Amino acid sequence: MRVVIAEDLALLRDGLIRLLEAFGFEVVAAVDNGPSLLRALTEHRPDVAVVDVRLPPTFTDEGLRAALEARKERPGLPVLVLSQHVERLYARELLSDGSGGIGYLLKDRVSDVAQFVDAVKRVAAGGTALDPDVVATLLTRHAAEEPVQRLTPREREVLGLMAEGRSNAAIAARLVVTEKAIGKHTANIFAKLDLPVSEDDNRRVLAVLAYLGV
Repeated sequence: MRVVIAEDLALLRDGLIRLLEAFGFEVVAAVDNGPSLLRALTEHRPDVAVVDVRLPPTFTDEGLRAALEARKERPGLPVLVLSQHVERLYARELLSDGSGGIGYLLKDRVSDVAQFVDAVKRVAAGGTALDPDVVATLLTRHAAEEPVQRLTPREREVLGLMAEGRSNAAIAARLVVTEKAIGKHTANIFAKLDLPVSEDDNRRVLAVLAYLGV
């Protein structure tokens, strides 16, 4: 699996290279600024890009902008964005077109190697990987609004895991319940939120996020 990395901190960039290569990924380019990222994505056409939001020269949103520009030329390009803080605007822009693998993780998650590698693989496969803190921020923002308030505490818990990109089987394992039970919770969530039922994990996550205003 071919990867392009964009991270301006040399130590973290080197760490990401070593980590991903240790798990069998091929890092075809590792850059430290927005223009170089766009060139690397266009030239190498990787299976997935791991991108810091803030890159030189202005340290605002160059990484995200380069990734979005590359997705215009190559729709569906899998992109996993890394950020220091939860920033709803960036999450919304990344998720807005709803195509291809997408992810948004806080940089602190990189220290959990298994979680980070799983996120990269999930995004590369066309899935969704959202940081739990991002999901929590979205759910909290809408907690008092109809029809989210119709959900039971357990359904909100399932919704949060669903929005992270987890399948029913993965949610069942996390909550130590049967997959059938999660299926019932999921059906109830879709019904209460007036969302179409879908067997496609990525589509159902995007539907939930669309409802939550991302």
